Amino acid sequence: MERVWIGLGSLLGLLAVGMAATTAHLLADPAAVIAGRAVQMQGWHALALIGTGLWARRGGLAAHLAAAAFALGTVAFCGAVYALALQGAHLGPLAPVGGTLLMVGWALLGISALRSRA
Repeated sequence: MERVWIGLGSLLGLLAVGMAATTAHLLADPAAVIAGRAVQMQGWHALALIGTGLWARRGGLAAHLAAAAFALGTVAFCGAVYALALQGAHLGPLAPVGGTLLMVGWALLGISALRSRA
């Protein structure tokens, strides 16, 4: 599973760079600001997912759950914000649910470190 988390983190990082370029060139100021925040969140959580993938073998189940929360949370949160910025589409509670998953991921990562005997 570690390779999956690192691969997903790499993909999210790649897409963050692409979205940064897209939003910088195509969006008006208010939409660019909104999208820029999502790009930052995606980039940071791509790195978090890669780090969690490297830690997962020692961190156990909590680390794997953290990685899943990072992956799902990033897609939900950033996807909803990109939809709003690029299309004006409101996707209901998807952004807050994604943000909550990101916070859960950080909590689980901390728990995995505290519980680890490695």
